[in-house]
Amino acid sequence: MELTNDLIIKALLREQVDRTPLWVMRQAGRYLPEYLRTRAQAGSFLQLCQTPELACEVTLQPLRRFNLDAAIIFSDILTIPDVMGLGLYFTEGEGPKFRKPLQTGSDIRNLPRPDVHESLAYVMDAIRLVRHELAGRVPLIGFSGSPWTLATYMVEGGPSKSFGKIKKLIYDQPALAHLLLEKLADTVTDYLNAQIESGAQVVQIFDTWGGVLSADAFKEFSVRYLGRIVAGLKREHEGRRVPVILFCKGCNAHLEAQAGTGCDALGLDWTMSLAEARSRVGQRVALQGNMDPAVLLAAPAVIRHEASQVLSSYGHGSGHVFNLGHGITPDVDPDHLQALVNTVWELSPSFH
Repeated sequence: MELTNDLIIKALLREQVDRTPLWVMRQAGRYLPEYLRTRAQAGSFLQLCQTPELACEVTLQPLRRFNLDAAIIFSDILTIPDVMGLGLYFTEGEGPKFRKPLQTGSDIRNLPRPDVHESLAYVMDAIRLVRHELAGRVPLIGFSGSPWTLATYMVEGGPSKSFGKIKKLIYDQPALAHLLLEKLADTVTDYLNAQIESGAQVVQIFDTWGGVLSADAFKEFSVRYLGRIVAGLKREHEGRRVPVILFCKGCNAHLEAQAGTGCDALGLDWTMSLAEARSRVGQRVALQGNMDPAVLLAAPAVIRHEASQVLSSYGHGSGHVFNLGHGITPDVDPDHLQALVNTVWELSPSFH
């Protein structure tokens, strides 16, 4: 099916567009009253993810409200560790946890490579449903966590402040850490390719915790595996290029290394100007971002000003996808996101 609006894909491939396309990380989420109702209907967050019809519904909800240029499939980055046998569960106020975290070398050595078509069939079913419902209106983005980020949760057993267990592993037993990351990289590759085959037209890899690593460790334990995944991805499907975005939070010091993975675009957090990032990566990759999500808590006039600053920072020309520097937060008034969308639609054409 032909896309009515392919601006995101064109911008990610640095092709000419007539305005800056826009989507928002976590655009299907708790800031929307309709999402909260659907989640209550599902009974739990995991059940929401694992019920294709409900995952499809919440994926589409933000597109009914806002003139966004892409949908992103509703899921969670920790689905992969879950189907590897770690037993994912969520505790209110404490975030994700695992019943069987990786505690020994044998835990890592015995970690299976799941058949993602079978074990994560609910994600593929949701992707097919969303594609059918979108009917070519905008592209659908698929995603996965990065090997490093997944490994941090799997070894720590949940969120961490110090990352002591996973860092002890990489420094004390680097060969074992690499074995874990290799298994995860291969599974992430399988997972993203399955999403592409099911209908995802763009994929994004989230390296949420790459920023906790030293410069050398980031290259050895994160970028190395990001490059391995990108090299293994199906880059064309349905007669079109499938762009790959890397979003490595807190990793601005390593833009050149990220660009060297072969990806099409880098997502940026809000701690670096797009102008500086663009000057460093040149024409190698497109850029996505990067307004501070907290700006959406401010008055619409402030949102307009800050959005215009982001557009000005990137400057003229192709290769920019407007987004936040991280996910939209639950305390945002949906009308404030509407103010952002209106601003980008109004102001961005003058940059093209």
